[in-house]
Amino acid sequence: MVHVIKNLPTLAVYLDGNERNNRFCYSRRAKLRYPREIFALYTGKVKGCFSFNGSNLVYVSEKCTMFGFAQLKLPAVLFSFKEVNNLCSIALNVPYELESVSDGESEGSDVQNGNSTNDVYNLELSRKDCLTNSNIGNLATNQPSSFLEETKNSVEDGIMYLEETNEEVLSKRILKLSRQNKPKSALAIYKSMTFSGLKPDLHACNSLLSSLLRNGMLDIALKIFNSMKASELTTGHTYSLILKAVADAGGCDAAMNMFSELISSKNLREKIDIVVYNTMISIFAKANSWYQAQKIWNILTDNGQVGTIVTYRLLVCTFVRCGQNELAIDAYSEMIRNGLSPEGDTMHAIIGAYSREGKYDCALNVLQYMLDNELKPNERACNAVINSLGKAGKVKLSFEVYELMKSLGHAPDAYTWNSLLNALNRANRYSEALQLFERIRNLQSVILNVHIYNTILTSCHRLGLWDKAVQILWQMEASEIPVSTASYNQVIGACEVARRPKVALQVYYRMVRQKHSPDIFTLLSLMRVCIWGSLWNEAVEILKLSEPNGSLYNAAIQGMFLTGKIDLAKKLYMEMRERGLQPDGKTRAMMLQNLPKHSMRNRRRNVQKY
Repeated sequence: MVHVIKNLPTLAVYLDGNERNNRFCYSRRAKLRYPREIFALYTGKVKGCFSFNGSNLVYVSEKCTMFGFAQLKLPAVLFSFKEVNNLCSIALNVPYELESVSDGESEGSDVQNGNSTNDVYNLELSRKDCLTNSNIGNLATNQPSSFLEETKNSVEDGIMYLEETNEEVLSKRILKLSRQNKPKSALAIYKSMTFSGLKPDLHACNSLLSSLLRNGMLDIALKIFNSMKASELTTGHTYSLILKAVADAGGCDAAMNMFSELISSKNLREKIDIVVYNTMISIFAKANSWYQAQKIWNILTDNGQVGTIVTYRLLVCTFVRCGQNELAIDAYSEMIRNGLSPEGDTMHAIIGAYSREGKYDCALNVLQYMLDNELKPNERACNAVINSLGKAGKVKLSFEVYELMKSLGHAPDAYTWNSLLNALNRANRYSEALQLFERIRNLQSVILNVHIYNTILTSCHRLGLWDKAVQILWQMEASEIPVSTASYNQVIGACEVARRPKVALQVYYRMVRQKHSPDIFTLLSLMRVCIWGSLWNEAVEILKLSEPNGSLYNAAIQGMFLTGKIDLAKKLYMEMRERGLQPDGKTRAMMLQNLPKHSMRNRRRNVQKY
């Protein structure tokens, strides 16, 4: 009997009942059926024959793995041959059907009519893609082992016979399967094409790479990528896909190593376009690695590439986010020199960079550029410009931008109000700041934060409104707003200006009870207010309880000299020197002026000593 496998360079098993004459043969002709006299019909055309002996009865459904098939559609089929495992190496790695065909009848007629008379079975492939036998014809009949080994390796590699040999059609199949997220099927066609000497087009290869990477098959994708490089089928998109995948799997350093290897080759460097550079910058931007992004920027410039809008947007946004405002300004300036129009994200970021660098005029120009090009600045950009103008004391411009912000539909938040209050304080318009604060406090839509309270406490400090400052401090504590050391310092400073030492001491003791550690500004302010309030003992007690500090001793000594406490000042001076602290020039001058008159020699000695 004859077992025929169709739709490939035809494979057949011929069993004539005489086990010694049982033979396996194959032919490169496709879609042929073999009668009993199979060898007579193919005299001179059969490319190879291999003998095997003996007979075995096997259930194909139980032994389907010997063919490499995933499954059989018929439950059981009986074969009579020996050395079944020999067929494993030449079987197909695709699903198939078994049909009973009568000798001499048309295909499928015996199945339909149920009148099969001979033990002939036709193995019909369920799809037209089969194991390619393009190299089989080159094998001689005296090379059965090499043929079986090569065929077995091809099966294990997922290589199939391709009835269709049109490269464009096969490339479209790869493209379609890749888009349908079927990477294994697309990969099988790709391998079969390359095995057959066919060349997939670039679009299909890139789509296959993308599908493999989406499914986490990086190792296979890298093999395809290397094959594409060898075939010179790579583009910038190819490199971008691989570099992103390598960065996700191995980190930025792995991507940088691969990129460095690529640009080290002159041939590959010429194929790396600006898209690849943008990909590398985006990889480092995602990791907030501004240094590596700057390095790619330098390589891009050195290789004669010109950045695009995307390039500079990535650079500017990355540098601003990482606090590298000067680099962001340099990138933006280069973008303008190259005649590129920045996008909204780029301008929002550069406004922040200009504002932090104190270049309020540049920030204002960018804001005006956005308005001229019918771009709507966001709330954050407006706040940045207001804050920058406020720090420069440009009160009028700050409120103009505030009005513009409202006209754009942005509601002012706590940051906006704090920037306006700071603008008034910088312009020494403290009373107006207090009036604005009262307006803000009456707005139910605004939640006052610690920054607004500290800003208005500064206004109270400058005006010496100790009672208002204490009132605001109690309000902060009642509202459960975290009161910082800076807040207490402002209140004590207001008491100093108003010459209210006892109130300042009460605030200080309250501060200590709240477990806030006083800093040098707290102690200096408290020391001055105690001296001017003639609270000498309290001043000395503060010196004893605080850590030794030259500035604090200088303030105490100078204040006591000015208030006539010469002896106490000298005592503190000697204590200061014993602690190893150095007096400043003003303290030395006051000590020299209050020394007793001695001889010129003693006086000179004292001058050298002090």
